[in-house]
Amino acid sequence: MSIRRIARLTKLSPATVSLALRDHPRISGATRSRVHAMALRCGYSLDPKVTQLMRVVRRTSDEKNRECLGVISLYDDPRPWLGSLHLAQIYEGMERRAEKLGYRLEPMWLRAPGMTPARFRGILDARGIEGLLCFGSPAVDDTLPGEFDHYAIVAQGMSMKTSVHRVVSNAYGDMLGVLNRLHALGYRRPGLWVSEYEHIRGVYAHLSGYLGWCHHHLDARQAVPVLRTTELDESQIMHWVRENHPDVIISVQRQEEVAGLCSILRRNKIEIPSDIGVVGICQLVDDPGLAGLAENQHLIGACAVELLASRVMTRDFGVPARPRVEMVDGIWQNGATLRNGGASAAWSESAKERST
Repeated sequence: MSIRRIARLTKLSPATVSLALRDHPRISGATRSRVHAMALRCGYSLDPKVTQLMRVVRRTSDEKNRECLGVISLYDDPRPWLGSLHLAQIYEGMERRAEKLGYRLEPMWLRAPGMTPARFRGILDARGIEGLLCFGSPAVDDTLPGEFDHYAIVAQGMSMKTSVHRVVSNAYGDMLGVLNRLHALGYRRPGLWVSEYEHIRGVYAHLSGYLGWCHHHLDARQAVPVLRTTELDESQIMHWVRENHPDVIISVQRQEEVAGLCSILRRNKIEIPSDIGVVGICQLVDDPGLAGLAENQHLIGACAVELLASRVMTRDFGVPARPRVEMVDGIWQNGATLRNGGASAAWSESAKERST
């Protein structure tokens, strides 16, 4: 049974039938249902290998003719990655992986002046865009419009309430890895200082990992109460340090706040790392003197594109009933704010055992 035969039976053009069988958003839902029903009645089914081959054939070296993935911004800025180093690295990862897979990226601003969800959907359909990458939202309770119900969507990060496929940093696993490393370095009273902003946007994963690790490895007398703050407050930090005597502070903050913590400790005659160690878990760690763990932003971007491309290829459109979440481990950096610069033979051996 050929597409031309289905076209004659449904009184549609072969091109329309072909698009309908691929669930192209340019074709109305009623027409797609009619074509699929006729194909089922006639025993027609798509060959996935042929479908993928035709996708490759349709792509050319001409950038304008390559299949496009939309990169939508829910920020007040059409390209938020231009003003944010960590978002820029995610976008670079997206761009590099998209190019290797034969796609191009097109930034699109949902909150452009005069833009409505219906108009935005019309633009996407007119351009034949089926897959959308989303940078999340500065508001954690934000949602995507209902008009996006027939696209494949992948978001990075946990912000935004809409149920979509996501690629995120492995915050829980990263915290466990940092604590195991600190334990191998001889630290026995780790304290956690976390910003409310990171705490909420990370859906409490860092805190969960810390409390779970402490419950398993420490008794009640060794556990240090968690310090949660909304800003870099010297009196609050020093009161917590003097009351609880942590031998190392894990700071889940921006790198600038971790640097501010180090300055506060030194101002109060506390030597780093001989008196207290400091380690940052940050979006970025590019200070060579700071020991810390940074999110692997380039890999997060690349994985988002891979997940989206697979959703488009398998025609997995709309809000998923069982959203997939892929987690990416962070990257450790040794630094002078920990004993031995954060390098530990015991940690190296335990890491080697886990990999075998």
